[in-house]
Amino acid sequence: MNAITVISICFNNLTDLQKTCQSVDMQTMPPDEHLIINGSSNDVIANWLANHPQPSYRRWINERDQGIGDAFNKGVLNASHPITHLLHAGDAYASSSVIATVKQYFEQNPSVTWTSGNIQVTRAGAVIVIGKPFDPHKLYRGMRSVAHPTWFVKKDVYNRVGLFNNDFKIAMDYDLMCRLSDEPYGYINATITVFDDTGISTTNYLQSLKDNILIYEHYFGFSLKCRLWQWRLRILHFLLQTPFGKWLFQIKKQLGLENL
Repeated sequence: MNAITVISICFNNLTDLQKTCQSVDMQTMPPDEHLIINGSSNDVIANWLANHPQPSYRRWINERDQGIGDAFNKGVLNASHPITHLLHAGDAYASSSVIATVKQYFEQNPSVTWTSGNIQVTRAGAVIVIGKPFDPHKLYRGMRSVAHPTWFVKKDVYNRVGLFNNDFKIAMDYDLMCRLSDEPYGYINATITVFDDTGISTTNYLQSLKDNILIYEHYFGFSLKCRLWQWRLRILHFLLQTPFGKWLFQIKKQLGLENL
């Protein structure tokens, strides 16, 4: 009941996929399946998968998709095992014991249907680890360090709350999180993933903040506190691009407050 399918979506980024595959293959307890959803417009990744030795737990689907959300959904629907983890091409497991840690957690907490943990990111030029337990009362704050690349979700959850909404090209993970609020949740206080900060959620961060407001108010109605919080994040984003902002963040890190 605790078998895991790791799902990696990719698009014309072989080097990123190879890094992700390497981190999967280094696990002391490999996943039961590593499913690659390859929507590339060329044959580079398909040829690498077909012509280089791959572990028995790795399989792939090579076909075009309708975007990130569609690729996520394809992975979930084709996963062979009851627990899914979306480890995007470019992201990597933070240690060789991640899968073993997660499996043990689900064994010890059988009623939990989804989990999150900590993630290593780069912020204001500094490498930090962030992560907080999910709190449905703070959904207005957006993802709030409940980072999607750390989620492990039981496949039957999607039957209850629905799949990713492909209308959102960036914030589809936040949209799903709003629908997960009533599902039994567990926080794993371990670093799960090293985040690739070159992806769309980083390069289009400001658009994701706008999407968050639309999503939150779709489910919960007009919210001044949501709008104010997203503007706060917008201001902080610009501040962290400045030397003064980076200096302030270094002080915050030295004080151990980077996860606030």
